[in-house]
Amino acid sequence: MFKNETGVSEFLLLGITNDPGQQQILFWAFLCMYLVTLTGNTLILLAISSDPRLHTPMYFFLANLSLVDICFTTNLIPRLLASHVAGTRTISYTHCLTQMYFLISFANVDTFLLAAMALDRFVAICYPLQYCTIITPQLCGGLAAIVWVCSGLISLVHTLLMSRLTFCSLLPEISHFYCDAYLLMKLACSDTRVNQRVFLGAVVLFVAPCILIVVSYVRITIAVLQIPSAKGRHKAFSTCSSHLSVVTLFYGTVLGIYIRPPDSFSTQDTVATIMYTVVTPMLNPFIYSLRNKDMKETMTRFLNSGLKSS
Repeated sequence: MFKNETGVSEFLLLGITNDPGQQQILFWAFLCMYLVTLTGNTLILLAISSDPRLHTPMYFFLANLSLVDICFTTNLIPRLLASHVAGTRTISYTHCLTQMYFLISFANVDTFLLAAMALDRFVAICYPLQYCTIITPQLCGGLAAIVWVCSGLISLVHTLLMSRLTFCSLLPEISHFYCDAYLLMKLACSDTRVNQRVFLGAVVLFVAPCILIVVSYVRITIAVLQIPSAKGRHKAFSTCSSHLSVVTLFYGTVLGIYIRPPDSFSTQDTVATIMYTVVTPMLNPFIYSLRNKDMKETMTRFLNSGLKSS
């Protein structure tokens, strides 16, 4: 898929630990979290598609978020589990860049979807009478298409630039359990200044949706505080609580790790990345299903109908 101009055919992923006992524990932990992620997000997709009451813009974006969480973890975890079973830590050059491409692409989709969901909540609370005319199905579909296409193109630029780098070793060692772009740049012998400038632009692009989310919630808070009744304020805030929890969990882990120069990235950050690559996609279905009344009722009804039919 990507042209290899480096002479490198494989990379060595050092993983999280070299201790066999810890590796065994991590294998079962990752397997369980992956299965929970698949099950939870698939149930959300099925619940939203089966209940006409959930055919609204907010749940449309939630369905996209569940889909990208499935794709995000599937890009990383099965390969990690397979390497543990096979007893090998090497990954081919093409597989490494392909994994990096989808990782960057799905991460960008995540950020843009969270911003779109914040915009949806902003219009619903601040302009409730105009909501149906502003947030139309055509707008939601168009936004989703733009998000997926643009994220893929952005990731393609990063990956093509990475494919032009040369490396100092025939078997470069990556201090991670997946092909991280920052660490690949640190291993390169060739000039990475263009790559670093592009990644600086990527950081700005990554932070921009976060700023939009913050501004939206500042406006939402101001509007909600003007509601005279405590019950009305609680109801308004409750419609945002699930989304705000996911935003905090996602951006809290990602910004703390990657908003820094590539040279400052350390092996200790490997454990921290597990939070946003594995734990966050696993927790998202629980956050939305347990803190959202409509979703909870639909999930319960869907599971009960499934048990009865079986």
